Amino acid sequence: MAVSKLQRAQTRLAYLLILPATLLILAIYIIPIIFVFLGSLTDYTLVRDDYAFVGFENYQKMFEDEAFANALNNTFFYALMFLPGAFIISLVIAIAIQEQKQFRSVLEVLYFLPVTSTLAAMALVWSALMDSGQGVINNTLQTLGLARVNWFGNEDVVLVSLAIISLWSVIGFNMVLFLAGLTAIPKNLYEAAAVDGADHPLDKFFRVTWPMLGPTAMFVAVTSSITAFKLFDTVAILTQGGPDRASEVFLYLAFLEGFEYFNMGYSAALSLFFLGIILLFALVQALFSDRNVQY
Repeated sequence: MAVSKLQRAQTRLAYLLILPATLLILAIYIIPIIFVFLGSLTDYTLVRDDYAFVGFENYQKMFEDEAFANALNNTFFYALMFLPGAFIISLVIAIAIQEQKQFRSVLEVLYFLPVTSTLAAMALVWSALMDSGQGVINNTLQTLGLARVNWFGNEDVVLVSLAIISLWSVIGFNMVLFLAGLTAIPKNLYEAAAVDGADHPLDKFFRVTWPMLGPTAMFVAVTSSITAFKLFDTVAILTQGGPDRASEVFLYLAFLEGFEYFNMGYSAALSLFFLGIILLFALVQALFSDRNVQY
């Protein structure tokens, strides 16, 4: 009986301890999502006070909207460019820094500096660097005998330009995550691998480093995917969806519908669809990656 009373008391204490965090999650995440869902079922706009229940008309309109298809295509194309770089470049830099005996801390700080910068402010710096007329990058290309590139005015190049800026801002963060994972790998595993004949750097990577780096790699892949689909800042500051909607990504379309065209009901439907894509993509990626993870 005494043990049972103690267990009940500990259970009540545990629930009391998690109650503040639970209420905070409800207030910040769950309740707003519910209100957004309810708003997506109406024709609510910011230009009139009354609104009517329209059911799933906003969702039906979404799949018939040419702008929706264009934004979805732009978002996925950008993600396909961003994700490999965000993962592979960060991993290569992390491995290279870990092998350094000198100036390792300095290199870590230098690579991590972009993460501490405000992306909105740095986007303006990148705008000057990539300026089609007097930008440093184009001047360098011209010096090397190459043609100038209209980084933000060319429909075929604008998403590449945005991917470069995003990679610059996220590589340092992913590098730190990979460094943490690399540091946690026991050294005796490499020694055992060397005894078994895996003494080549590539053998060590594929037989020891990569399998043991599985949990970190999975986390980096999921967070990078979410970051890719969340592209908004640089588009809003640098291109505003142009030229000719070539950089109009999903979140920017939701912003336009809600705060430029005042179609809040339709914007809410777009936002929920975007949330569903993020959750589904992260879930599939986590399940797929977890099968190849060795803890």
